[in-house]
Amino acid sequence: MIGVGAYLLVCLYVAGFLILSAVAARTLRRSVWLLGTGDRRQRWTGFAFRTAFLSALLWPAYRLGLGGVSGLPLGGLRFHSGGVSILGVVLIAAGASFALASQYHMGSAWRIGAAEGQQGQLVVTGPFNWSRNPVFVGQGAVFLGLLLVFPDPVQFAVTAVALLAIRSQVRIEERVLRATFGAAYEDYARRVPRWIGGVSSHVVTPQV
Repeated sequence: MIGVGAYLLVCLYVAGFLILSAVAARTLRRSVWLLGTGDRRQRWTGFAFRTAFLSALLWPAYRLGLGGVSGLPLGGLRFHSGGVSILGVVLIAAGASFALASQYHMGSAWRIGAAEGQQGQLVVTGPFNWSRNPVFVGQGAVFLGLLLVFPDPVQFAVTAVALLAIRSQVRIEERVLRATFGAAYEDYARRVPRWIGGVSSHVVTPQV
């Protein structure tokens, strides 16, 4: 039952993500998908995200329906205890809620990817007071939660791909935001951490 609940939460998140993206696209009267434009590395991250989310829908369904494979050994332990699975569900629920709330808060500024000249306004309120990338933080929690609920080599690979894609995409988007918003983004980056936490006191410099 824990696995079924986790899977349903992931399905609800993906549905919410698609609905909010469609609403933003309708408001703008154009696509919000920018992963095929701008920095060529976004083609890789776009492919990685599609693969990871499709796998997040298909692999748990296989595990639930056909049994799948055994748990992934780590440190001599197998992460299939009830307590760890419940923690995974909590991570999925919290991550999905945080990501959707952040996406909703962006409104018509929502984009999937980044390209100079195609960004919306710089959003610095709501969840963006705690993280410069709250949608990605939430998505990362979803994939980590899936790994705790379905601890096997396939889910480990899917989670690793998702986290690597998130890390790469964040750095791409930071460069675009610096080029687009200049001093306003620099000031924001000094105040708010890249991932999540309190107000940052250090100066954030561009990543090469």
